[in-house]
Amino acid sequence: MNSSSERERKRRRMQSNRESARRSRMRKQKHLDDLTAEIAQLWRENKQILKSINGGTQQCMRMEAHNSVLRAQMMDLSQRLHSLNQLLTAHAPDSFFTTHHHPIMAFHYY
Repeated sequence: MNSSSERERKRRRMQSNRESARRSRMRKQKHLDDLTAEIAQLWRENKQILKSINGGTQQCMRMEAHNSVLRAQMMDLSQRLHSLNQLLTAHAPDSFFTTHHHPIMAFHYY
């Protein structure tokens, strides 16, 4: 009987070990599946972030170009204003500026 009970104990232990190994493989597979899903989600998020960054960069570049155009227009208008002021000063009678304030001289570009 002793050897029979030992064999039964050994059989039960082997069966228990098989079940434990099966559960371990299942846990590992689930962990692998979870990691794979997380990688896919992180790739999607990364792609969306890059898309957002690229859109922001393009918008910034458009705004910089527009600002350059506006600066050039402002410089042109400032030069025109300066020329007009010179014309007014050169052609106006001297008494005009002593009794009136110069209306166009108020504009200054900084």
